[in-house]
Amino acid sequence: MAHLLVTGGAGFIGSNFVHHVIDTTDHTVTVLDALTYAGNRASLAGIPDDRMRFVHGSIDDADLVDSLVADADAVVHYAAESHNDNSLNDPSPFVQTNLVGTFTLLEAVRRHKVRYHHISTDEVYGDLELDDPAKFTEATAYQPSSPYSSTKAGSDLLVRAWVRSFGVEATISNCSNNYGPYQHVEKFIPRQITNLLRGVRPRLYGTGLNVRDWIHAEDHSTAVMTILNAGRIGETYLIGADGEKSNIDVVRLLLRLMGHPEDDFDHVADRPGHDMRYAIDATKLRTELGWEPRFRDLEAGLTDTIDWYRTHEAWWAPAKDATEAKYAAQGQ
Repeated sequence: MAHLLVTGGAGFIGSNFVHHVIDTTDHTVTVLDALTYAGNRASLAGIPDDRMRFVHGSIDDADLVDSLVADADAVVHYAAESHNDNSLNDPSPFVQTNLVGTFTLLEAVRRHKVRYHHISTDEVYGDLELDDPAKFTEATAYQPSSPYSSTKAGSDLLVRAWVRSFGVEATISNCSNNYGPYQHVEKFIPRQITNLLRGVRPRLYGTGLNVRDWIHAEDHSTAVMTILNAGRIGETYLIGADGEKSNIDVVRLLLRLMGHPEDDFDHVADRPGHDMRYAIDATKLRTELGWEPRFRDLEAGLTDTIDWYRTHEAWWAPAKDATEAKYAAQGQ
């Protein structure tokens, strides 16, 4: 796989993956990104021109996608509309990008017989009760609860159908919540970190008892590369690092790591349809492919992430004021 096409490679987890590929392999990369508000060309700064080509465009542009796929040895599809709050306000971009865009890519890899890996989310499985010992597995039924998660579920099903019906060489991964460098300040962890860096109290939806299963973006990248290299065609692999933590505990941990009292935050109204708990069982990935995470506890990963945002204010500051103005208008 000498040349990879990475869609959404200027976004959060996509850019982390591109940096991982450049740092750990001899591969070259073409990044296709529409540079919506969540994409940032600066997230790819420092990558040599002879290792990466950047193409500004959309994954639902069939002619452009076809030309790029024709030159690739493999496609890694990160591009997605991914913010739950935005999907509740306007679902239409989620349908267009997550469903139509994925269809466009699948048709291109089908024509050119190119290996394809599809990045998805654990939110396709719905949520778990707080007192339920179960975790999501590859056999868990899909029960999406938002326009975002339903369109991601639909894109997963398209991939499975194209594998079975047309013989497309594809794998799927469903990952728990990512955090780390290059994440937009609208998201939960970077919003709290950047608020604290600006002397603003963190804000927490509802009671904060909702549980998420956190994984550092670097660990996600190593897992995706493992699946791309060794995963069985047609298979789905869940990616997680045993990082279950309630939102209120995450806020308290961030406050402590940044030198503030652990109760120095404000509650705001909960969002509609807020899933209670996600939890990933990554046994298949670990036993079948031998993958293990580097950041085995959330405190170590958050310490690394805080350091990155503290030293990269020039990257996140341009989006901060507009993001907070939008949240303020929503009472959040």
